[in-house]
Amino acid sequence: MYRTFLKHGAKFPNYNIREYVWRRAREGFRAHVGETDAQIVSELVQGAKAELEVVKRQSMVYSLYARRQKSIMDIPLEKMLRDQAEIPTSDLKAPGV
Repeated sequence: MYRTFLKHGAKFPNYNIREYVWRRAREGFRAHVGETDAQIVSELVQGAKAELEVVKRQSMVYSLYARRQKSIMDIPLEKMLRDQAEIPTSDLKAPGV
């Protein structure tokens, strides 16, 4: 179930929401890692299933209305550095100059 949370969390196009879902999954599962009572474990599983359905539904909605421009956090560092290296500094001018 933990992997399913991470997989569906990765479908969010927004970096902040994706990280939030991953963090909540980690914290939720780590908080109850030592639980042994069968009734409590059953309740936790039912709650996790309900939360997973919400994550699935919201990832679909967010993907329908995603911005085309990615967040700076989504751009790999190597690509950003490569793109910066291709621009000669002599071509960079302040607007209106």
